[in-house]
Amino acid sequence: MEDEEAEAVLRTVGRQIKMWREAAGLKQAELGAAIGYGDEMVSSVERGRRIPKPDFLDKADEVLGAGGKLSVMKADVERARYPKKVRDLAKLEGEAVELGAYANHQIHGLLQTPEYARALYAMRRPSYAEDEIDRHVSARMARKAVFDRTPRALLTFVQEEVTLRRPIGGRMVLRQQLEHLLEVSTLRHVEIQVMPTGCEDHAGMGGSLQVLKLRDGKTLGHSEAQLHNRVISDPREVQILDMRYGMIRAQALTPRESLAFLKKVLGEET
Repeated sequence: MEDEEAEAVLRTVGRQIKMWREAAGLKQAELGAAIGYGDEMVSSVERGRRIPKPDFLDKADEVLGAGGKLSVMKADVERARYPKKVRDLAKLEGEAVELGAYANHQIHGLLQTPEYARALYAMRRPSYAEDEIDRHVSARMARKAVFDRTPRALLTFVQEEVTLRRPIGGRMVLRQQLEHLLEVSTLRHVEIQVMPTGCEDHAGMGGSLQVLKLRDGKTLGHSEAQLHNRVISDPREVQILDMRYGMIRAQALTPRESLAFLKKVLGEET
């Protein structure tokens, strides 16, 4: 695990499972057989080394007669499943009344389909194990709750044209991704703009960025590079990001023009 908070949650859950198992007079292999998991998995969960799936907790709760005391931990375990940097960012996105993001290399995370996100994580180097890919994809999809919460936040995105044409995951995945962008762009609190490759003036040459305006009036920035992912709180730096994002939006196609452009690109893929 990569952070103390998640480790503490998993250790607590593991101790609870072990306590209930021993009270029931079962060995790890016996519990594993009863719930459909190997004894190695049970051992790893009890030691806080592996993250139990909801199914694991539900079945263990039933077999051990815990009366819901293990199943109720699913929400805490689910949060621990996500990397800390994702949990922190999701928390800020949940507090934002306005969020603006410019993506220059790939479709922005909040706009990605599960298939597109999985393809991105599958091509990472050093490579992820399959369960790590599942974890990251689940975390990314969980962030999309920002679209549904009430009151609605204003969500604006600027995508480089190249991100709409790069066939991450293959042509079918790209087509589904473009269809999803068109669907999201119809939401009243969402605006998607396209930055054409032929644009001569471009304020976003410094890379992707995100600006979050929170309920308390504070504005934060967020940037992600090769090996670094950080929230920016210094007012001077945030002011620069906010200024750049405003210029990027002004230089990009309007939302109406962008919608037509998205339809054009999708048409080329069919």
